[in-house]
Formats: sequence, C-alpha cells, structure tokens
Amino acid sequence: MNLKMDDFDFHLPPGYIAQTALPRGASRLMVWQGEKDPVQHDCFRNIEQWLQPKDCLVVNNSRVIPARLFGYKKHTHARIELLLHREIEPGRWEALARPAKRLQPGVMLIIGGEEILVEKVGERGGIMMRFASAKAGWRIIWRFGITPLPPYIHRNFRQPTPQESIDRRRYQTVFASHDGSVAAPTAGLHFSRILLQRLKKKGIRVVPVTLHVGWGTFAPVTPEAWSNHKLHAERYVIPAGTVKAVQECRRKGGRVIACGTTTARALEAASHPREGLTAGPGVTELFIRPGYCWKQVDGLLTNFHLPRSSLFMLVCAFAGTANIKHAYHEAVKHGYRFYSYGDAMLCVPSSQETFNNKRHIDETNAGT
Repeated sequence: MNLKMDDFDFHLPPGYIAQTALPRGASRLMVWQGEKDPVQHDCFRNIEQWLQPKDCLVVNNSRVIPARLFGYKKHTHARIELLLHREIEPGRWEALARPAKRLQPGVMLIIGGEEILVEKVGERGGIMMRFASAKAGWRIIWRFGITPLPPYIHRNFRQPTPQESIDRRRYQTVFASHDGSVAAPTAGLHFSRILLQRLKKKGIRVVPVTLHVGWGTFAPVTPEAWSNHKLHAERYVIPAGTVKAVQECRRKGGRVIACGTTTARALEAASHPREGLTAGPGVTELFIRPGYCWKQVDGLLTNFHLPRSSLFMLVCAFAGTANIKHAYHEAVKHGYRFYSYGDAMLCVPSSQETFNNKRHIDETNAGT
C-alpha cells in the first residue's frame, strides 16, 4: 500500500472547531455502518439505540491533570510556561518549556513559591525537571496548574477566568480515576453517569483500560514517524477484568466497541498473536494507519479529528480512508462541531462477517 501523508488531508472551513463543550450527551452523533450504507445523524444521548445487548464498550479511565504551569526563573524573574508530559519517577517530570532557549541545567524555577530544578534541557523545548518531592509536585500541580486544553481551543491561560473551572470539570470524563493524562480521551467526554446506567441496563457492559494521553497526540506526524511506523510512546494498563469481559463478549457474539482512539490503541497494543488480549501494564509506540490488521476492536466511537493527524489516520484504518473522508464531508455539510469539544462519530460495520475478514490476526502484520 503506497500511502502518503497528503492522503490524509482535508479542508475544514474556519468556525467549525468547537470552543466550548455542550452538556454531556447533547452533542450530535454521526453513525457509519459500512460503505454501502449512508451515514445516519442522531443525538449522542441516543447512542444505546446503535449498540446491541452483549456488546462491550471499553473506555479510557485516565484522568487529565492540570498540566499547564506558569512560573519564573528564580534569579532573573523571567516568566516561563511549562506543559507537563509525564512523571518519569516520583517527583521527576518530562515537560515542555516556553521559552526554553535560555534554560540550562541547574536553573531553579519558582511556581507558587516552590522551587523546581531544571535537570536537563533537550530539543524542541523539552526539559527534565524535579520537584522538591513527589508530594510537593502533585500539590503544585493541583493547586496552581491550568487545564491543558489543546492549542485550537482558545483561552487566556495567564489570566484565570470562570471558564477555567468549567474546563477543569468538562475536559474530564465521568469515569476518570487514574491521574496521568495531559489531554483528554475526548470520545468519553460525551457520557454522563445516567447514560452509562442506561447502557448497562440494556445489557451493554462498560469496562475500563487506562492509557495516559501525552502531548504527542497533538503533534504532527513527522517523516521519521511515518517511515519508522512508530508514534510517541504512551503508557497503558489493561485490567484482568477487562480481558475477561472482552473474552466473554466474544463468546456471546457481541462486539468490542472502543470508546476513543486512545482506547483502541491500548487494546491493539496489548493484543498478541497467540495469547490474544493480555492484562497488565505496557508502553506503546503503535502507529495505526490504513493497512493495519485489527485484532480486538469491532466498533469505534470517536470525535472528529485534525487533518493529517495520527488520530485521523487511525479512524481511516478502521473504516477506510475514502469512507471517512466522505463522512467528514457530510459532517461539514451538516454543521458538525469538530475536535475535542465537538461532536462524535460511531463506526459500527453492519457486515460483521466482512469486517472479521478484515481484522483477522496476521502475525506478519502484527507490528504494522
């Protein structure tokens, strides 16, 4: 398959990027059931009508931390902005710094009256920093941090407003329970607790995985990533109970529906040719794009993504590039809201036999 990054470009007119979130469940829902069926338009609160008893909905329960921090250099008082990436060990973090040109190892930063040591300065603004202790670090993060909204949602981060308290609550799923993400698993933002109860009442099982989303999710796909078939690394955990639920779903003839590209990535990364889906922690650099042989995911719930992004490529890998480009054209035509705070799309192929042929486990392509 001779793919090019240009194959995943599309035009999105200005004004389609959602800047605020609607109440949970109030967003629109586009439903794609196969290339022979026209897309359907509905409201997200009706999603259970498109799912079946015995289906298993897998969600990402990672919790977004307020990872954007503002401070200054101790000796020069020059202002600095930090975007945390991940905790390497207790109290020690990878982060992006802006501006980073004049940062050097050994510089002390001050945030909320607390000192943070810059240990290492890398490329493209990346730094390694250490809080006085792990406890001090988390205290600073939760007290002084700002919700790490993506750059296409416009906020004045330097002047906290009432919108920050709204974003801190709304840019978080109702099932978030494990701190670690610096970007939300946005497909899960649509669910309310009442809606989850309705799904369970219908016989749809809802089970978690944990994948901590890094800021690399917003990074453009580089030529190196394209040629190496690898993306930014993200940590995940697959609970044993989720593995059991997926296996039971398969035995009963149900479908495994991944809530979001992050959940899909975790499920596929934890799938092995012989053992199938395996429980436990892991780190994945999996780059899912057209040509990938799906192993665990039968249906995909997702938001509408950026052109040329790895997330858009993953959705194209699931339903076909031409199909998804057509669906996105329909989304623009019908005024759907795009990106993190936008509307949702459910891909559930109606011909399961055809899809099973497409998602068989092929050991030669397992690492594609």
